[in-house]
Amino acid sequence: MNKTANQMLIIFGASGDLTARKLIPAIYNLYKGNHLPENFVVLGASRSAMTDGEFRRKVVQESAYLKDVISTEDADFVSKFSDKIFYEDLGSDYDTDYDLLGKRIGDLNSKYHTSNQYIFYLSTPPSLYEAIAKNLHNQGLTNETEGWKRIIVEKPFGYSLKTAKDLNTGLQKYFKEKQIYRIDHYLGKETVQNLLVTRFANSIFEPLWNRNYIHHIEITNAETVGVEKRGGYYDKSGALRDMFQSHLLQIVSLIVMEPPINSSAEEIRNEKVKALKSLRIMTDEKTLFDHTIKGQYVASEIDGEKVKGYREEEGVDPNSKTETFAAIKFFVDNWRWKDIPFYVRTAKRMPTKVTEVVIHFKTPHHQVFKEQDINNKDNKLIIRIQPDEGILLKFGVKVPGQGFQVERANLDFYYSSLSDSNIMQAYERLLLDAMQGDATLYARADEVEAAWAFVDPILNYWENGKDVNTYGYSAGVWGPTNSDDLIEGDYTWRNPGPHLVDDSGFCVIC
Repeated sequence: MNKTANQMLIIFGASGDLTARKLIPAIYNLYKGNHLPENFVVLGASRSAMTDGEFRRKVVQESAYLKDVISTEDADFVSKFSDKIFYEDLGSDYDTDYDLLGKRIGDLNSKYHTSNQYIFYLSTPPSLYEAIAKNLHNQGLTNETEGWKRIIVEKPFGYSLKTAKDLNTGLQKYFKEKQIYRIDHYLGKETVQNLLVTRFANSIFEPLWNRNYIHHIEITNAETVGVEKRGGYYDKSGALRDMFQSHLLQIVSLIVMEPPINSSAEEIRNEKVKALKSLRIMTDEKTLFDHTIKGQYVASEIDGEKVKGYREEEGVDPNSKTETFAAIKFFVDNWRWKDIPFYVRTAKRMPTKVTEVVIHFKTPHHQVFKEQDINNKDNKLIIRIQPDEGILLKFGVKVPGQGFQVERANLDFYYSSLSDSNIMQAYERLLLDAMQGDATLYARADEVEAAWAFVDPILNYWENGKDVNTYGYSAGVWGPTNSDDLIEGDYTWRNPGPHLVDDSGFCVIC
């Protein structure tokens, strides 16, 4: 296990929801698990006027997100953790001189011996990234003469290829690329990381992981909720920007990539960038029309409760054409994946909250034993990312009795079955990696830009193209009725249930 050096974590935007909901609980769990160094403090910084004590009460002692956890802990243990947390009021603007902040950091560093090693976590809108980086640089807080300095930034990282490049340029004026950590909490999930191990540590899979044996690959990301309180943000973003460009293309890169030379961060990220650059960019309108579907949920009734349509949500334009459902078919232009279709969909207001990858293997070239249902005919490797995390392999077995009737059997593995099932949550893992200088699960500048280069033409077509349809679907169903038409031949999407072994088409009848 890597050793975590003495350091200070400075969180900008610390009065916001993310700090109390995700960051401080993750840091608390790292503290409880003895993953933090002895000399470690957290300094929250934002535009709200608070004392250290008030901030500690907000994010620890009276936090709704830690209430159940700390209620069973020894009071001294919680108090010692709380004493590691401090707060600095930045005043009315993030774009100001950081003299007082710099002095506070220096004082805490001297008192708590954090070795001049700082992580700056920007839990702020991307529009503030460059200003904060500039002010830190002007204060001498990015200088690595004594101790390392790192900066973590949240998604969304850009709104388009141009804005992503502008953000990269803005940060790289003041931080070297190796100091910049672009966080994507999806990559902190164990099952996403397990894609690499499944592929490269198992000789039963790696020889088959190519166009000779795989028929097609599908990825589903479904959420049961609507846009909730994020209508204003979501209406300017949509499903393609919110989920596909970041989370889902990260998963695609892990499936598509070639074996890295070793398991170092740079070698893995090199292969991910090559994978993203090999995606066939769609530019002509016919291909974009045939290979993309956008949809939007409309009002419905779920479990006897009326559910608003997207256009009725707070903050959403009543004439909005923003997609809450996006399905994309694409190809990869390299030797391994030539002519193998990939199908990726993401949506709100689906029947099940689920993210999974389905590898469809080709059927044997010569069919000795005939089967009736083509959707139940192929071998499938299903990697469930959430919930009910695990892996399922579907393969043919003989039905007992006369003749040779074939049925699919399940071979499954669940993370919950591991003897040591104390699995780190995504933010715990990612924060610890950044503390230890491991950038494997963080996106590099060229990686982000390669993803946007693929997505930009689709977005431009959806916003400006002719004959672009936004299909309605009732809240609580598996998207527009024509979404199965995207998949070649007689195949359809696997519509998963809450449990990994639920067969395609699973539903609950109340």
